[in-house]
Amino acid sequence: MTAPDSHLDPETLRERALAALTTARDRTALLTSCVEDPELTAQHSPLMSPLVWDLAHIGNQEELWLLRTVAGRDAMRPEIDGLYDAFEHPRAERPSLPLLPPAEARHYAAEVRGRALDVLESAAFQGTGTRLTEAGFAFGMIAQHEQQHDETMLITHQLRKGPTALTAPDPMPAPAFTGPAEVLVPGGPFTMGTSTEPWALDNERPAHQRLVPPFFIDTTPVTNGAYQAFIADGGYTDPRWWTPEGWSHIRTHSIEAPLFWRREGGDWLRRRFGVTEVVPPNEPVLHVSWYEADAYARWAGRRLPTEEEWEKAARHDPVTGRSTRYPWGDADPTPEHANLGQRHLRPAPAGSYPEGQSPLGVRQLIGDVWEWTSSDLLPYPGFTAFPYKEYSEVFFGPEYKVLRGGSFAVDAVACRGTFRNWDYPIRRQIFSGFRTARDAAPEAV
Repeated sequence: MTAPDSHLDPETLRERALAALTTARDRTALLTSCVEDPELTAQHSPLMSPLVWDLAHIGNQEELWLLRTVAGRDAMRPEIDGLYDAFEHPRAERPSLPLLPPAEARHYAAEVRGRALDVLESAAFQGTGTRLTEAGFAFGMIAQHEQQHDETMLITHQLRKGPTALTAPDPMPAPAFTGPAEVLVPGGPFTMGTSTEPWALDNERPAHQRLVPPFFIDTTPVTNGAYQAFIADGGYTDPRWWTPEGWSHIRTHSIEAPLFWRREGGDWLRRRFGVTEVVPPNEPVLHVSWYEADAYARWAGRRLPTEEEWEKAARHDPVTGRSTRYPWGDADPTPEHANLGQRHLRPAPAGSYPEGQSPLGVRQLIGDVWEWTSSDLLPYPGFTAFPYKEYSEVFFGPEYKVLRGGSFAVDAVACRGTFRNWDYPIRRQIFSGFRTARDAAPEAV
C-alpha cells in the first residue's frame, strides 16, 4: 500500500490508512512470532536492538503520535517512554534496559493499536488545518515507521545464528539479461523531490528543479558475478580503488568479500537467513558497504551515481518532462513492477521486472537492493523539519551516505521514487547493493 492521492474522499483515505497499518502489523507479528521468547530478548548483534525492543518501540511511537498528539489522550505508559526513545539509548545498550518482556510488549502494542483504530475511524482527513492529519499523514507516517522497523527486524533475523522459521518463495527465474549494459540519461533540468505526495517524509520535500548533466547509468544493479571479478582481480588488496578511509576500514577489519560470504574450494558461498548456499552470479550483489561499492566503481572505471542522477533516472520522463512517482509511472507497485514487501527473501535476478523499468529502460530501480549513491545526506532547498527534527535534520551532513530505491525487505508504503534512506559508509548488514554511472559528453542532451 502506497501513499494515497490527497484529493481522494475521506473514506477512501481512511481505508488506505487502515490497510497500510494492518499490513505493517501483520508483518510485525510474523517477524516476532517465528522465534521463541529467548530469541526475542537476545541481542544478536551490537548493531541491532533485541527484537522485543523494536516491538514495544513500534507501539510506543504509535501511542505518542496517534493517541497523544492526534487524539490528545493521556499517556498509557509514560514510565516506558525513555526506554524506547531511540536517541536516548544506543542499540548496544538496549539489552541492559528493563524492557517489557515479550508477552507484555505484545499486549501493549495490541492495546495501542486497538485505540488507534478508534482514532482512525473518527479522524478528519480533509480541511483539518494541520499537516499532521491532512490526508491521514500521521497514520501514514506510523505505517511507514513500523515497516521501517520490520525491515530492521528482518536484518536482525539475517544476523541471527542458526536456522530460521521465515519462509518465502523465490523470485521467478529470469532469462539472462541481454539488453544494453548502460543507458544514457539526457542532460537538462528535472523536478526532484515532492510537494504533493501526501505521505512523503520531510527530507523528500519540497519539489525543486535540478539541472543534471548527461550521464550513463547501469541498466541493472551490479551482480554477484561482476563483483566476484573485482575480488578475483585483487580488488580488496589494491589501495588504488579505495578512499583512504575505506582502505583503512577494510584492512583494520580484514574485510575480503561482502558480508556473509566465504570461500570454499572454488566456490563463493553465502549465508542467507540460516541457509548456506552458492552465491548466485546473476543476482544483484548484497550486503556491501559504501566503501566497497565505491571501490568497485573505481575499479570498473566508473563511479557511483549522485543522488540527483539516481532520481532523474528513476522518475524523469523525457517525453512529457514530468517526474513520476515511480519509474513505471504513477500507479501503485504490483508484483509485476518490483520485488518489495518481503514477498521474497532475496533479490530477483538482474534484469527482472521489465514492466517496472523507467521510460529510458533502466530496470530494478525500486526494490531488490538499496542502492548506494555518492551523495551525502543533505536537506533540499526550502527544507522544513516535520513533524520532529530527529527524523531527518539531526542526520544531515557528510557523515551519512544516501541510499535509494528500497530492497526486497521494504514495503511499498515506505518506498517511492522520492524516498531517501541513509547510513554510515561502513554499514553492510543492511540490504544494500549499487549500480554505477559515468559522465557523458556534454552534447548528449
